[in-house]
Amino acid sequence: MSIERLLQAQKQENRDIIQSLLDDGSEADAEYTIEHHFSSTNFDRLEKAAVDAFKLGFEVNDAEEVELDDGSLIFCFDAIAYHQLEAELLDKACEQLLQLAVKHKVDYDGWGTYYIGDELEDEDDEE
Repeated sequence: MSIERLLQAQKQENRDIIQSLLDDGSEADAEYTIEHHFSSTNFDRLEKAAVDAFKLGFEVNDAEEVELDDGSLIFCFDAIAYHQLEAELLDKACEQLLQLAVKHKVDYDGWGTYYIGDELEDEDDEE
């Protein structure tokens, strides 16, 4: 798939994730920790991608080695940003990071964040 198609698909996914979080009651104006996920079987390529993500202004965590269900090993890291759930910010970051992934021949696995809002009460608390 071309980078343009990947980016269009990611932009739609950005909006879907934002809408799902807001529909579930997550706070619209909160600052979120956004974790962009990268992986590769080649540690050297992944390390170069991490350096470039840092140069773009992302916080980068240490690479981890993960064993997959089939026994193969991959390396992964997150490029982290802190901001509101704004589609334009996410679109810009995803475009930069997709281009970075293509440049270094690593996988960009999208992004994730955590729900921010009032915690749901347990049924036991209501008694």
